[in-house]
Amino acid sequence: MVWWLIAFAHGDLAPGEGTNVPCVTSIHSFSSAFLFSIEVQVTIGFGGRMVTEECPLAILILIVQNIVGLMINAIMLGCIFMKTAQAHRRAETLIFSKHAVIALRHGRLCFMLRVGDLRKSMIISATIHMQVVRKTTSPEGEVVPLHQVDIPMENGVGGNSIFLVAPLIIYHVIDSNSPLYDLAPSDLHHHQDLEIIVILEGVVETTGITTQARTSYLADEILWGQRFVPIVAEEDGRYSVDYSKFGNTVKVPTPLCTARQLDEDRSLLDALTLASSRGPLRKRSVAVAKAKPKFSISPDSLS
Repeated sequence: MVWWLIAFAHGDLAPGEGTNVPCVTSIHSFSSAFLFSIEVQVTIGFGGRMVTEECPLAILILIVQNIVGLMINAIMLGCIFMKTAQAHRRAETLIFSKHAVIALRHGRLCFMLRVGDLRKSMIISATIHMQVVRKTTSPEGEVVPLHQVDIPMENGVGGNSIFLVAPLIIYHVIDSNSPLYDLAPSDLHHHQDLEIIVILEGVVETTGITTQARTSYLADEILWGQRFVPIVAEEDGRYSVDYSKFGNTVKVPTPLCTARQLDEDRSLLDALTLASSRGPLRKRSVAVAKAKPKFSISPDSLS
């Protein structure tokens, strides 16, 4: 429409009127103006139609349409790229264990969960955060239905950053600063107002898009006195991971008391027979070593 108006205002549509040099050659109708606009939008190399030096306004419109065409192409490519490489699809391959567990580790009660990545492409700058959400009442009597408290974590590299080359067990030491310090085994039922939210965030290596995977554990999804079975085994100089046992747990001797009671009376640990828990764990690790690996890491790739 703009090119047709320029030709109409210049008198190029009426034969024998106006100047001999048109603003755009070979424009005689709205259809020819439309075809010229398509040529400008798609390519700069023209055939029989071209802009002349007669009309500065036509030159300005040519520059504006070229810039607008580039912007439209960039937006279309961005939309297609975002549609084909959506972050939530990558987040579906980040898995968490169905249950969380509480057991002894280094003589302290720890809240533990397992996280893994099903793809071979890495998650760069991966961080993990945990929060406890529960209903609380302030000393002044104010009821906070969704009170959020951060949970400090420990992992193989320390801090919230993780290197997710293989499934990791993320654990939180239940000490005096933990919101789970007074949590007892009798509190782990579906009537308990308790939820632990876990958020894993990182950058997808192939696309550079930030992705986020989330899960939560209710009170009845936390197993007391359980420990995750080993799923990483070494076979012929290579590490193999059996994801079929990703969420499997095994019972281990654990005191049936809160972390506060355990700190006040360390003699409760003397009643536990820790040696009895090593047998089932060793037996399960042998079964994992014989299983067909689903994910392998060569020593060369780690160097």
